[in-house]
Amino acid sequence: MASAQTLAQKLIARSSGRDSVAVGEIVNCAVDLAMFHDSSGPRRLKPMLEEIGAEIWDRSRVVLVMDHYVPERDDDSRRIVRIAREWARDQQLPHVYDSQGICHVVVPQHGHIRPGMMCVGGDSHSPTGGAFGAYMFGVGSTEMLGVVVSGEIWLRVPETIQMWWDGALPKGVTAKDMMLHMIGRFGMNGGRYQAVEFCGPAVMALSMQERMTLSNMSAELGAQAGLIAPDATTAAFLAGAGVPHVDTRPWFTDDDAEFTRHRFNASTLEPHIAAPHSPANSHGVSRFAGMPIDIAYIGACTGAKLEDLRAAAQVLRGRKVAKGVRLMVAPASVRDQKLAQEEGVLQALTDAGAELFPTACGACSGYGDPMGDDVTVISTTARNFKGRMGSPTAQVYLGSPYTVATAALRGSVADPREVLA
Repeated sequence: MASAQTLAQKLIARSSGRDSVAVGEIVNCAVDLAMFHDSSGPRRLKPMLEEIGAEIWDRSRVVLVMDHYVPERDDDSRRIVRIAREWARDQQLPHVYDSQGICHVVVPQHGHIRPGMMCVGGDSHSPTGGAFGAYMFGVGSTEMLGVVVSGEIWLRVPETIQMWWDGALPKGVTAKDMMLHMIGRFGMNGGRYQAVEFCGPAVMALSMQERMTLSNMSAELGAQAGLIAPDATTAAFLAGAGVPHVDTRPWFTDDDAEFTRHRFNASTLEPHIAAPHSPANSHGVSRFAGMPIDIAYIGACTGAKLEDLRAAAQVLRGRKVAKGVRLMVAPASVRDQKLAQEEGVLQALTDAGAELFPTACGACSGYGDPMGDDVTVISTTARNFKGRMGSPTAQVYLGSPYTVATAALRGSVADPREVLA
Protein backbone atom coordinates (compact mmCIF):
# COMPACT_ATOMS: atom_id res chain seq x y z
CA MET A 1 0.00 0.00 0.00
CA ALA A 2 1.49 3.34 -1.11
CA SER A 3 1.80 6.04 1.53
CA ALA A 4 -0.67 8.94 1.57
CA GLN A 5 0.29 11.43 -1.14
CA THR A 6 -0.48 15.03 -2.04
CA LEU A 7 -1.71 15.94 -5.51
CA ALA A 8 1.82 17.20 -6.33
CA GLN A 9 3.36 13.90 -5.21
CA LYS A 10 0.85 11.87 -7.26
CA LEU A 11 1.57 13.88 -10.41
CA ILE A 12 5.34 13.59 -9.95
CA ALA A 13 5.11 9.87 -9.11
CA ARG A 14 3.15 9.20 -12.32
CA SER A 15 5.67 11.02 -14.50
CA SER A 16 8.62 9.30 -12.82
CA GLY A 17 7.08 5.83 -13.19
CA ARG A 18 6.71 5.32 -9.43
CA ASP A 19 3.79 4.45 -7.14
CA SER A 20 4.76 7.17 -4.69
CA VAL A 21 7.48 9.74 -4.02
CA ALA A 22 8.72 11.34 -0.81
CA VAL A 23 9.20 15.07 -0.21
CA GLY A 24 12.84 16.00 -0.80
CA GLU A 25 13.59 13.10 -3.14
CA ILE A 26 15.18 14.01 -6.47
CA VAL A 27 13.44 12.20 -9.34
CA ASN A 28 13.63 12.11 -13.12
CA CYS A 29 10.30 12.87 -14.77
CA ALA A 30 9.10 12.14 -18.31
CA VAL A 31 7.74 15.37 -19.80
CA ASP A 32 4.33 15.22 -21.52
CA LEU A 33 4.43 18.77 -22.92
CA ALA A 34 7.09 21.43 -23.51
CA MET A 35 5.74 24.89 -24.28
CA PHE A 36 7.74 27.97 -25.27
CA HIS A 37 7.20 31.25 -27.08
CA ASP A 38 8.95 33.53 -29.55
CA SER A 39 10.93 35.24 -26.80
CA SER A 40 12.09 32.19 -24.82
CA GLY A 41 12.12 29.59 -27.58
CA PRO A 42 13.64 29.23 -31.05
CA ARG A 43 16.03 32.18 -30.96
CA ARG A 44 17.72 30.57 -27.95
CA LEU A 45 17.08 26.86 -28.58
CA LYS A 46 17.95 26.73 -32.29
CA PRO A 47 21.65 27.72 -31.93
CA MET A 48 22.09 25.47 -28.89
CA LEU A 49 20.55 22.46 -30.65
CA GLU A 50 22.76 23.09 -33.69
CA GLU A 51 25.86 23.41 -31.52
CA ILE A 52 25.37 19.99 -29.93
CA GLY A 53 23.95 18.42 -33.11
CA ALA A 54 20.76 17.30 -31.37
CA GLU A 55 17.14 16.79 -32.46
CA ILE A 56 13.78 17.40 -30.75
CA TRP A 57 12.81 14.26 -28.83
CA ASP A 58 9.10 14.32 -29.83
CA ARG A 59 7.64 17.09 -31.98
CA SER A 60 4.07 16.15 -31.04
CA ARG A 61 4.81 17.14 -27.42
CA VAL A 62 6.15 20.60 -28.28
CA VAL A 63 3.94 23.69 -28.48
CA LEU A 64 5.27 27.00 -29.84
CA VAL A 65 3.37 30.27 -29.38
CA MET A 66 4.20 33.64 -30.94
CA ASP A 67 2.88 36.14 -28.39
CA HIS A 68 5.66 38.41 -27.09
CA TYR A 69 6.96 40.19 -30.20
CA VAL A 70 3.79 40.22 -32.29
CA PRO A 71 2.57 42.20 -34.07
CA GLU A 72 6.14 43.02 -35.16
CA ARG A 73 6.87 46.73 -34.70
CA ASP A 74 10.58 47.07 -35.47
CA ASP A 75 13.52 45.24 -37.03
CA ASP A 76 14.41 43.51 -33.78
CA SER A 77 10.95 42.01 -33.28
CA ARG A 78 10.71 41.10 -36.98
CA ARG A 79 14.00 39.19 -36.65
CA ILE A 80 12.93 37.33 -33.48
CA VAL A 81 9.56 36.32 -34.93
CA ARG A 82 11.12 35.33 -38.27
CA ILE A 83 13.55 32.98 -36.48
CA ALA A 84 10.58 31.37 -34.69
CA ARG A 85 8.48 30.99 -37.85
CA GLU A 86 11.32 29.59 -39.94
CA TRP A 87 12.37 27.17 -37.21
CA ALA A 88 8.78 25.95 -36.76
CA ARG A 89 8.58 25.34 -40.51
CA ASP A 90 11.98 23.61 -40.74
CA GLN A 91 11.18 21.39 -37.74
CA GLN A 92 7.63 20.75 -39.05
CA LEU A 93 6.19 21.43 -35.60
CA PRO A 94 2.54 20.35 -35.51
CA HIS A 95 1.45 22.74 -32.72
CA VAL A 96 2.23 26.36 -33.57
CA TYR A 97 0.01 29.27 -32.52
CA ASP A 98 1.13 32.41 -34.31
CA SER A 99 -0.48 35.67 -33.14
CA GLN A 100 -3.40 33.74 -31.61
CA GLY A 101 -3.00 35.25 -28.16
CA ILE A 102 -0.96 34.69 -25.00
CA CYS A 103 0.54 31.22 -24.50
CA HIS A 104 -0.92 30.63 -21.02
CA VAL A 105 -4.44 31.14 -22.38
CA VAL A 106 -4.07 29.73 -25.92
CA VAL A 107 -2.43 26.42 -24.93
CA PRO A 108 -5.23 25.34 -22.52
CA GLN A 109 -7.90 26.59 -24.94
CA HIS A 110 -6.64 24.08 -27.49
CA GLY A 111 -6.77 21.21 -25.00
CA HIS A 112 -3.02 20.69 -24.65
CA ILE A 113 -2.97 20.62 -20.82
CA ARG A 114 -4.89 17.85 -19.11
CA PRO A 115 -5.08 16.31 -15.62
CA GLY A 116 -2.17 14.06 -14.71
CA MET A 117 0.36 15.60 -17.12
CA MET A 118 3.91 16.79 -16.42
CA CYS A 119 4.49 20.01 -18.36
CA VAL A 120 7.26 22.60 -18.57
CA GLY A 121 7.05 26.07 -20.05
CA GLY A 122 9.67 28.58 -21.11
CA ASP A 123 7.96 31.37 -19.21
CA SER A 124 7.61 32.26 -15.54
CA HIS A 125 3.79 32.15 -15.64
CA SER A 126 3.79 28.52 -16.81
CA PRO A 127 2.27 27.38 -13.46
CA THR A 128 -1.08 28.42 -15.05
CA GLY A 129 -1.29 24.81 -16.27
CA GLY A 130 -1.71 23.68 -12.65
CA ALA A 131 -5.33 24.88 -12.79
CA PHE A 132 -6.03 21.76 -14.87
CA GLY A 133 -4.58 19.28 -12.39
CA ALA A 134 -1.31 19.05 -14.32
CA TYR A 135 2.13 19.66 -12.82
CA MET A 136 3.48 22.62 -14.77
CA PHE A 137 6.32 25.01 -14.02
CA GLY A 138 8.61 27.47 -15.77
CA VAL A 139 12.21 26.83 -16.80
CA GLY A 140 14.98 28.81 -18.49
CA SER A 141 16.35 28.14 -21.98
CA THR A 142 19.23 25.87 -20.90
CA GLU A 143 16.88 23.67 -18.86
CA MET A 144 14.43 23.70 -21.79
CA LEU A 145 17.22 22.50 -24.09
CA GLY A 146 17.63 19.43 -21.87
CA VAL A 147 13.88 18.76 -22.00
CA VAL A 148 13.62 19.24 -25.77
CA VAL A 149 16.49 16.79 -26.39
CA SER A 150 15.79 14.15 -23.72
CA GLY A 151 12.06 14.47 -22.99
CA GLU A 152 12.94 14.40 -19.30
CA ILE A 153 13.56 16.77 -16.41
CA TRP A 154 14.68 16.20 -12.84
CA LEU A 155 13.04 17.85 -9.89
CA ARG A 156 13.09 17.76 -6.14
CA VAL A 157 9.73 16.57 -4.79
CA PRO A 158 8.25 19.68 -3.17
CA GLU A 159 6.34 20.17 0.04
CA THR A 160 2.68 21.09 -0.44
CA ILE A 161 1.30 24.35 0.95
CA GLN A 162 -2.49 24.36 0.83
CA MET A 163 -4.35 27.64 0.50
CA TRP A 164 -7.81 26.65 1.72
CA TRP A 165 -10.65 29.09 1.00
CA ASP A 166 -13.93 28.72 2.89
CA GLY A 167 -17.11 30.62 2.11
CA ALA A 168 -18.07 32.25 -1.19
CA LEU A 169 -16.71 35.32 -2.97
CA PRO A 170 -18.98 38.38 -2.84
CA LYS A 171 -20.12 39.94 -6.12
CA GLY A 172 -17.33 42.04 -7.63
CA VAL A 173 -14.57 40.11 -5.82
CA THR A 174 -12.46 37.75 -7.92
CA ALA A 175 -9.62 35.22 -8.03
CA LYS A 176 -7.27 38.18 -8.65
CA ASP A 177 -8.31 39.65 -5.28
CA MET A 178 -7.74 36.28 -3.60
CA MET A 179 -4.26 36.18 -5.11
CA LEU A 180 -3.31 39.75 -4.20
CA HIS A 181 -4.49 39.04 -0.64
CA MET A 182 -2.34 35.89 -0.40
CA ILE A 183 0.74 37.56 -1.90
CA GLY A 184 0.24 40.53 0.44
CA ARG A 185 0.13 38.16 3.39
CA PHE A 186 2.96 35.76 2.50
CA GLY A 187 5.17 37.88 0.23
CA MET A 188 6.72 37.03 -3.12
CA ASN A 189 8.74 34.19 -1.61
CA GLY A 190 5.88 32.80 0.47
CA GLY A 191 5.62 29.73 -1.76
CA ARG A 192 9.33 28.92 -1.15
CA TYR A 193 9.50 27.19 -4.58
CA GLN A 194 7.21 24.44 -3.28
CA ALA A 195 3.86 23.23 -4.64
CA VAL A 196 1.00 25.52 -3.64
CA GLU A 197 -2.43 23.89 -3.88
CA PHE A 198 -5.56 26.03 -3.94
CA CYS A 199 -8.58 24.31 -2.40
CA GLY A 200 -11.76 24.67 -0.41
CA PRO A 201 -15.34 25.51 -1.43
CA ALA A 202 -14.57 29.02 -2.69
CA VAL A 203 -11.88 27.68 -5.05
CA MET A 204 -13.98 24.79 -6.36
CA ALA A 205 -16.82 27.25 -7.08
CA LEU A 206 -14.56 29.22 -9.45
CA SER A 207 -14.84 28.93 -13.22
CA MET A 208 -11.90 27.50 -15.16
CA GLN A 209 -10.62 30.93 -16.25
CA GLU A 210 -10.72 32.21 -12.67
CA ARG A 211 -8.83 29.11 -11.49
CA MET A 212 -6.23 29.85 -14.18
CA THR A 213 -5.70 33.28 -12.58
CA LEU A 214 -4.91 31.62 -9.22
CA SER A 215 -2.44 29.14 -10.71
CA ASN A 216 -0.91 31.82 -12.97
CA MET A 217 -0.07 34.10 -10.05
CA SER A 218 1.34 31.31 -7.91
CA ALA A 219 4.48 32.54 -9.70
CA GLU A 220 4.19 35.86 -7.82
CA LEU A 221 3.78 33.85 -4.62
CA GLY A 222 7.15 32.22 -5.31
CA ALA A 223 5.76 28.72 -5.80
CA GLN A 224 7.14 26.17 -8.25
CA ALA A 225 3.65 24.96 -9.15
CA GLY A 226 0.14 26.24 -8.40
CA LEU A 227 -2.22 23.26 -8.38
CA ILE A 228 -5.98 22.83 -8.31
CA ALA A 229 -7.49 19.33 -8.14
CA PRO A 230 -9.47 18.71 -11.35
CA ASP A 231 -13.23 18.12 -11.22
CA ALA A 232 -16.36 18.37 -13.40
CA THR A 233 -15.58 22.05 -14.14
CA THR A 234 -12.17 21.01 -15.52
CA ALA A 235 -13.65 18.18 -17.59
CA ALA A 236 -16.35 20.47 -19.05
CA PHE A 237 -13.79 23.13 -20.08
CA LEU A 238 -11.59 20.49 -21.73
CA ALA A 239 -14.59 18.93 -23.51
CA GLY A 240 -15.23 22.41 -24.94
CA ALA A 241 -11.59 22.47 -26.07
CA GLY A 242 -12.10 19.21 -27.98
CA VAL A 243 -10.55 16.84 -25.44
CA PRO A 244 -12.47 13.56 -25.21
CA HIS A 245 -13.20 11.91 -21.85
CA VAL A 246 -10.93 13.16 -19.06
CA ASP A 247 -10.46 11.08 -15.92
CA THR A 248 -10.21 13.51 -12.99
CA ARG A 249 -10.67 10.90 -10.23
CA PRO A 250 -7.04 9.98 -9.43
CA TRP A 251 -5.89 13.56 -8.98
CA PHE A 252 -6.46 14.85 -5.47
CA THR A 253 -4.58 15.19 -2.18
CA ASP A 254 -5.17 12.33 0.26
CA ASP A 255 -6.70 13.51 3.54
CA ASP A 256 -3.89 11.98 5.59
CA ALA A 257 -1.05 13.25 3.36
CA GLU A 258 1.45 15.67 4.86
CA PHE A 259 1.00 19.34 3.96
CA THR A 260 0.80 22.79 5.52
CA ARG A 261 -2.62 24.42 5.37
CA HIS A 262 -3.49 28.12 5.55
CA ARG A 263 -7.19 29.03 5.83
CA PHE A 264 -9.01 32.05 4.40
CA ASN A 265 -12.60 33.24 4.32
CA ALA A 266 -13.73 34.30 0.85
CA SER A 267 -16.97 35.81 2.19
CA THR A 268 -15.17 38.64 4.00
CA LEU A 269 -12.60 39.39 1.25
CA GLU A 270 -12.65 42.91 -0.18
CA PRO A 271 -11.27 43.87 -3.58
CA HIS A 272 -7.48 44.28 -3.37
CA ILE A 273 -4.92 46.54 -5.00
CA ALA A 274 -1.14 46.11 -5.14
CA ALA A 275 0.76 49.41 -5.04
CA PRO A 276 4.14 50.05 -6.74
CA HIS A 277 6.45 48.29 -7.17
CA SER A 278 5.48 44.81 -6.01
CA PRO A 279 2.45 42.49 -6.08
CA ALA A 280 3.21 41.91 -2.38
CA ASN A 281 2.52 45.58 -1.61
CA SER A 282 -1.14 44.69 -1.49
CA HIS A 283 -4.05 46.03 0.59
CA GLY A 284 -7.81 46.39 0.50
CA VAL A 285 -9.10 48.84 -2.12
CA SER A 286 -10.40 51.21 0.58
CA ARG A 287 -6.83 52.22 1.41
CA PHE A 288 -6.40 53.74 -2.09
CA ALA A 289 -9.91 55.15 -2.60
CA GLY A 290 -9.90 58.49 -4.43
CA MET A 291 -6.37 58.19 -5.82
CA PRO A 292 -6.41 59.64 -9.38
CA ILE A 293 -5.23 57.50 -12.32
CA ASP A 294 -4.12 58.32 -15.88
CA ILE A 295 -4.25 54.93 -17.57
CA ALA A 296 -6.35 51.80 -17.00
CA TYR A 297 -4.93 48.69 -18.66
CA ILE A 298 -7.00 45.53 -19.11
CA GLY A 299 -4.65 42.96 -20.58
CA ALA A 300 -2.33 39.99 -19.96
CA CYS A 301 -2.83 36.27 -19.30
CA THR A 302 -3.90 37.19 -15.76
CA GLY A 303 -6.45 39.84 -16.60
CA ALA A 304 -7.92 39.83 -20.13
CA LYS A 305 -9.53 36.43 -20.63
CA LEU A 306 -13.19 36.35 -21.72
CA GLU A 307 -14.45 36.45 -18.13
CA ASP A 308 -12.16 39.36 -17.29
CA LEU A 309 -13.49 41.30 -20.29
CA ARG A 310 -17.06 40.48 -19.21
CA ALA A 311 -16.32 41.79 -15.71
CA ALA A 312 -15.00 45.09 -17.11
CA ALA A 313 -18.03 45.41 -19.40
CA GLN A 314 -20.35 44.85 -16.43
CA VAL A 315 -18.91 48.01 -14.86
CA LEU A 316 -18.72 50.10 -18.04
CA ARG A 317 -21.79 49.13 -20.07
CA GLY A 318 -23.81 52.25 -20.91
CA ARG A 319 -21.25 54.49 -19.20
CA LYS A 320 -18.21 56.51 -20.28
CA VAL A 321 -14.60 56.43 -19.15
CA ALA A 322 -13.68 59.53 -17.09
CA LYS A 323 -12.36 62.52 -19.00
CA GLY A 324 -8.57 62.43 -19.36
CA VAL A 325 -8.28 58.71 -18.59
CA ARG A 326 -6.98 56.29 -21.21
CA LEU A 327 -8.51 52.80 -21.11
CA MET A 328 -6.41 50.22 -22.99
CA VAL A 329 -7.88 46.76 -23.62
CA ALA A 330 -5.74 43.92 -25.01
CA PRO A 331 -7.72 40.63 -25.01
CA ALA A 332 -5.71 37.57 -23.99
CA SER A 333 -6.57 35.44 -27.02
CA VAL A 334 -8.12 35.74 -30.47
CA ARG A 335 -10.74 33.19 -29.43
CA ASP A 336 -11.72 35.19 -26.33
CA GLN A 337 -11.78 38.41 -28.36
CA LYS A 338 -14.12 36.79 -30.91
CA LEU A 339 -16.46 35.53 -28.18
CA ALA A 340 -16.38 38.93 -26.47
CA GLN A 341 -17.25 40.50 -29.83
CA GLU A 342 -20.19 38.11 -30.35
CA GLU A 343 -21.53 38.74 -26.84
CA GLY A 344 -21.40 42.52 -27.23
CA VAL A 345 -18.75 42.76 -24.51
CA LEU A 346 -16.19 44.46 -26.78
CA GLN A 347 -18.84 46.86 -28.04
CA ALA A 348 -19.69 47.86 -24.46
CA LEU A 349 -16.01 48.53 -23.75
CA THR A 350 -15.32 50.51 -26.94
CA ASP A 351 -18.57 52.48 -26.53
CA ALA A 352 -17.32 53.44 -23.07
CA GLY A 353 -14.13 54.79 -24.69
CA ALA A 354 -11.72 51.82 -24.59
CA GLU A 355 -8.94 51.53 -27.18
CA LEU A 356 -8.48 48.00 -28.46
CA PHE A 357 -4.93 46.59 -28.62
CA PRO A 358 -3.61 43.38 -30.21
CA THR A 359 -4.17 40.01 -28.50
CA ALA A 360 -0.59 39.56 -27.29
CA CYS A 361 1.58 40.05 -24.20
CA GLY A 362 1.93 43.72 -25.16
CA ALA A 363 2.49 46.29 -22.45
CA CYS A 364 2.63 43.62 -19.71
CA SER A 365 6.02 42.58 -21.04
CA GLY A 366 6.96 46.19 -21.85
CA TYR A 367 6.31 45.75 -25.56
CA GLY A 368 4.26 47.82 -27.98
CA ASP A 369 2.85 50.93 -26.32
CA PRO A 370 4.52 50.78 -22.94
CA MET A 371 3.69 53.26 -20.22
CA GLY A 372 5.26 56.71 -20.44
CA ASP A 373 6.97 58.84 -17.80
CA ASP A 374 5.28 59.88 -14.56
CA VAL A 375 1.90 58.29 -15.29
CA THR A 376 -0.26 56.49 -12.75
CA VAL A 377 -1.48 53.19 -14.18
CA ILE A 378 -3.96 50.66 -12.81
CA SER A 379 -3.60 47.32 -14.51
CA THR A 380 -5.00 43.78 -14.54
CA THR A 381 -1.50 42.34 -15.11
CA ALA A 382 0.29 40.05 -12.65
CA ARG A 383 3.33 42.24 -11.97
CA ASN A 384 4.08 45.88 -11.30
CA PHE A 385 7.86 45.81 -11.01
CA LYS A 386 9.56 49.13 -11.64
CA GLY A 387 10.02 49.71 -15.39
CA ARG A 388 8.38 46.42 -16.42
CA MET A 389 5.57 48.14 -18.33
CA GLY A 390 7.72 50.92 -19.75
CA SER A 391 9.09 53.97 -17.97
CA PRO A 392 10.66 53.41 -14.54
CA THR A 393 8.83 56.55 -13.37
CA ALA A 394 5.41 55.04 -14.20
CA GLN A 395 3.54 54.11 -11.02
CA VAL A 396 1.73 50.84 -11.68
CA TYR A 397 -1.04 49.54 -9.41
CA LEU A 398 -2.61 46.09 -9.83
CA GLY A 399 -6.26 45.17 -9.49
CA SER A 400 -9.01 42.94 -10.81
CA PRO A 401 -10.85 43.76 -14.07
CA TYR A 402 -13.75 45.10 -11.96
CA THR A 403 -11.41 47.36 -10.00
CA VAL A 404 -9.51 48.57 -13.09
CA ALA A 405 -12.73 49.28 -15.01
CA THR A 406 -14.16 51.14 -11.99
CA ALA A 407 -11.05 53.34 -11.78
CA ALA A 408 -11.37 54.10 -15.51
CA LEU A 409 -15.01 55.07 -14.99
CA ARG A 410 -14.40 57.29 -11.96
CA GLY A 411 -10.98 58.62 -12.92
CA SER A 412 -9.73 57.48 -9.53
CA VAL A 413 -9.57 54.27 -7.49
CA ALA A 414 -12.91 53.16 -6.05
CA ASP A 415 -14.52 49.99 -4.73
CA PRO A 416 -16.12 48.23 -7.73
CA ARG A 417 -18.91 46.94 -5.49
CA GLU A 418 -20.25 50.51 -5.26
CA VAL A 419 -20.70 50.65 -9.04
CA LEU A 420 -22.02 47.10 -9.37
CA ALA A 421 -24.63 47.77 -6.68
